Amino acid sequence: MPKSLAIGSLTLENNLVLAPMAGITNLPMRLLAREQGAALCFTEMVSVNGLVRDGRKSFDLVRTIAADRPLGVQLFGDDPETVAEGARLVEANADLIDINMGCPVKKVVGTGAGSALLLEPAKVRALVRAVRRATRLPVTVKIRSGWSCEEPNFLEIARIAEEEGCDAITLHPRSRSQMFEGRADWAHIAELKRAVAVPVIGSGDLFTAADIAAMLEDTGCDGVMVARGALGNPWIFSQALEILAGRGATAPSPDERLRVALRHLELFIEAAGERVALREMRKHLSWYSHGVPGAAQFRKEINTIEGKGALLEALRRFFTPEAP
Repeated sequence: MPKSLAIGSLTLENNLVLAPMAGITNLPMRLLAREQGAALCFTEMVSVNGLVRDGRKSFDLVRTIAADRPLGVQLFGDDPETVAEGARLVEANADLIDINMGCPVKKVVGTGAGSALLLEPAKVRALVRAVRRATRLPVTVKIRSGWSCEEPNFLEIARIAEEEGCDAITLHPRSRSQMFEGRADWAHIAELKRAVAVPVIGSGDLFTAADIAAMLEDTGCDGVMVARGALGNPWIFSQALEILAGRGATAPSPDERLRVALRHLELFIEAAGERVALREMRKHLSWYSHGVPGAAQFRKEINTIEGKGALLEALRRFFTPEAP
C-alpha cells in the first residue's frame, strides 16, 4: 500500500515527490503532477544570490497558489549566511526548504554550489546549521554519491547533515563526474537508509511506475523523487499509486493524453501568457508524444507552428486522429 511520509513537522499523504528541475517544474507542471497523485512538488532550483539581490526572476520561481501546497523550495548557493537568508525570504511561500548539493552542471558547480559542496564537508555542516537556525520549516538536502565514482562520500555528507538538524536526505546515486550517464547505483540508497535515522528519499532512473515500486522494494527508502520520468508523463504518479495499492497500472488513453496536454497548455497560458506558453510548451508536447505513432513528424510540426489555434488543431489531429 502507498505510505505516508513524515519530514520533520510535515506529513505527506504519500511518498511520491516531483523533483526540482530547472526550466521545467513551474506552477503548471506542479499542478498536473499533484492532480496525478504527487504528494510534494518542488520549485525549480532557486539562486539565493538572486533572492538576496531582490531579483524578480528568482522570486517568480517560488510564486504559488493554494492548490500548489505542500511546496518544496530548493535553494542553491555556497555561502551559509546567504543561503540562510534565502530560506528566510521564501519561507512564506514554502512548506519545506531543500539545499541543493547535487546539481552537476558547470555554471552551478563553478560557483561552489551544487555538487561542488560534496568536496567541502565543513561547508556542508555550516550550510545546514545556518539554514536550520534560519527557518521553522523542515530542512532537507539533495546530494549525489560523491564528486567521483572512485571516492563516494555520500555517507559522510549525510551524517553531517543529520547531525546539524536536517529532516530528510535525498540521494541521486550517481557521482558528479557521471552527470546523467550510466546507471544510478540504487545500492547506495539502501546503504544510506541503513546509516541514518532521518527519512531517505531515493532518486535516479525512475522512468516508469514499475521503477518506483522497484526502488521502494529494493532499497527500503522512505520515498521517491521523480525527475525525468515525469516529463510528458504525469501519470507516472497515479500509476505508481495503483501498483503500490496492489492493482495494475492504467495506461493513459489517447483522449486522456490529449486532455492533460491541453490542460497543461491552458495552465501555462494562465501563468505566463500565450506567447511564452506557446513557445515553452513545445518541449512539453514533444514529451507527451513519446511512444505515440507519428511522434517524430508531430515534434517537427509543433516546432514550426505559430498561434494557439493551429497548435490546438495539430494536437487533436495527432492524439485523436479518428475522432469526428
